Amino acid sequence: MQRRQLWALAALVAAFSAPAFSQGKPIKIAHIFSKTGPLEAYGKQTAVGFMMGLDYATGGTMMVAGKKIEVIERDDQGKPDLGKSLLAAAYGDDKVDIAVGPTASPVALAMLPVAEEYKKILLVEPAVADSITGEKWNKYIFRTGRNSSQDAISNAVAMDKAGTSIVTLAQDSAFGRDGVAAFREAIKKGKLVHEEYLPPATTDFTAGAQRIIDKLKGQPGRKVIFIIWAGGNPFKIADMDLKRYGIEIATGGNILPAMTAYKQFPGMEGAAYYYFGMPKNPVNDAMVARHYSQFKSPPDFFTAGGFSAAMAVVAALKKTNGDASADSLIKAMEGMSFDTPKGKMTFRKEDHQAMQSMFHFKIKVDPAFAWGVPELVREIKAEEMQVPIRNKR
Repeated sequence: MQRRQLWALAALVAAFSAPAFSQGKPIKIAHIFSKTGPLEAYGKQTAVGFMMGLDYATGGTMMVAGKKIEVIERDDQGKPDLGKSLLAAAYGDDKVDIAVGPTASPVALAMLPVAEEYKKILLVEPAVADSITGEKWNKYIFRTGRNSSQDAISNAVAMDKAGTSIVTLAQDSAFGRDGVAAFREAIKKGKLVHEEYLPPATTDFTAGAQRIIDKLKGQPGRKVIFIIWAGGNPFKIADMDLKRYGIEIATGGNILPAMTAYKQFPGMEGAAYYYFGMPKNPVNDAMVARHYSQFKSPPDFFTAGGFSAAMAVVAALKKTNGDASADSLIKAMEGMSFDTPKGKMTFRKEDHQAMQSMFHFKIKVDPAFAWGVPELVREIKAEEMQVPIRNKR
């Protein structure tokens, strides 16, 4: 009798313990981004996309391989020192397995050594500077966001034509300078005649615009200002009557509020990371539908980036059967292809940069939209872009 009771008790304990053992320790993810600061709009979109992507990728369970996914959010305010300390606290105090973010390139560059110190994965989204997966890179860094070279090479498709003189207008920051350096390298047929750098928080573009005009107005053939800017409104330079000198403006994609300025430039060409009407695939269809349902508006530029980061995280954890250790994740993620709202991405083994399509567009003015609508000219496939490997691995 006593033995039977012991067996029964053991069976009861096993029954109650089984779910706990099968579920295992939760997988903790820190999302560090600009909840506030100059790039607040970008950060908030990324956060929405990331949580929406986790929900989609896990079929609404927020679990992978029987383990619950927990996300903690931290605000770096766009400050490199704060981002660095937040990441160290997330790895050290909060014991997170993976970190995602940040929004700004200077913050990302400050965070890279922390990932190496703690030997844990940092999935960079959406900071753009080439040096993140270039000279400052280490093996714990992966990036779903596009880099400056991908921006530059795809935009060169629209601008790099013989007889074209180009001036760049960019922020004096890692984002701006890396972007111009990559663009300079990508230009093969046109001529880059001047690089204009202004402080990131510039609101009065008069002096910079005048220097640009002086450099371009005497040039023969087509004359273009290529703008690489995050936040603010550099398109104010159009107030200086650029048409009088035959000068055009070109730029890449941006968030929808910033693209209201594009309405001034019908026919303007460039290349975008994302616009909700361009990619045709089930993941994008699902994200667009979910976003309209939740917010009564289309998903934006960085929403797609956050969603893509979530898809990458879940795909990697499925490959490792829930093992979130850096060694297992690195092995799983190097060369890994995964679905995103943009289409398929693949982490390049050499530098962990996600190879991805970009979208050549031409601006159309449609009264139904508050912004200039980027109509797809063509998808520029990942394999068409010879994106340099810039790390020292």
